[in-house]
Amino acid sequence: MDAFKLPEGNVQIALSGGRTSAYMLYQILKANGDLPERVKVLFQNTGREMPQTLDFVKEIGERWSVDITWLEYQSAEPLFRAVDYASASREGEPLEALIATRAYLPNQRARYCTAELKERTATRYLKTLGWKKWSSAVGIRADEPHRIGKPRKECWTQWTPLAAANVSRKDVAAFWKGCNFDLQLPNVEGNCWLGNCDGCFLKSEANIAALTRDYPQRASWWEHMEASKQGQTTSKEAAQFSERYSRADLREYLSRQGDWIFGNEASFCQASAGECF
Repeated sequence: MDAFKLPEGNVQIALSGGRTSAYMLYQILKANGDLPERVKVLFQNTGREMPQTLDFVKEIGERWSVDITWLEYQSAEPLFRAVDYASASREGEPLEALIATRAYLPNQRARYCTAELKERTATRYLKTLGWKKWSSAVGIRADEPHRIGKPRKECWTQWTPLAAANVSRKDVAAFWKGCNFDLQLPNVEGNCWLGNCDGCFLKSEANIAALTRDYPQRASWWEHMEASKQGQTTSKEAAQFSERYSRADLREYLSRQGDWIFGNEASFCQASAGECF
């Protein structure tokens, strides 16, 4: 349990709303007991999380008696707002507001959405508390070392207790299998493909296609964002989340082909342009 002992100074625990970061929080609570005032558990809502994710974050706070601060980006100063389960955005408002301020859509090469909606939103909030430097606990496991970032000139230092404890995807899955509650989203071979932003461009083409087929109303929001940038960018690709295809093109392709393509691995590019899964 030493890997989960709190480091010195202020500590931010980043709760994404997924199983891995929730497991990390549980282990930190187990190793330290009630969290001192110098520790803040933050959940930054983008507005594109599945409803089950918001339910899960709420249930974590209630079942484990932990105070979770819910935050959202907003385009007006101070560029963030504190919300709760009831007032949290559910139609993509924070991400849409951010996109409106930029000349191009976020993509694999320019992930400004993560920087603004997650990292800088948390940083702005913590600075209002008077924090100047802190450790940020992030749910990076030992089996995903590629996600561990290089040291940056930030006011926070990345803390990866799961990696230090040699925790793997199998460990996280085993924990939730034995827990009395869980995130109510499918876990396919350790991959929660509906986790985080529902139509995130870091997800594989196959997963984006599945969202388009199974949740057309949610997929249409991403198509609408691309349409809103048409004629406002320097290139066609800058008005798309992927340089390979638009969401409208993908929807039309699926309507022509039918469900048979979902059983054919060669039908979709799985992860060739910077996608995570």
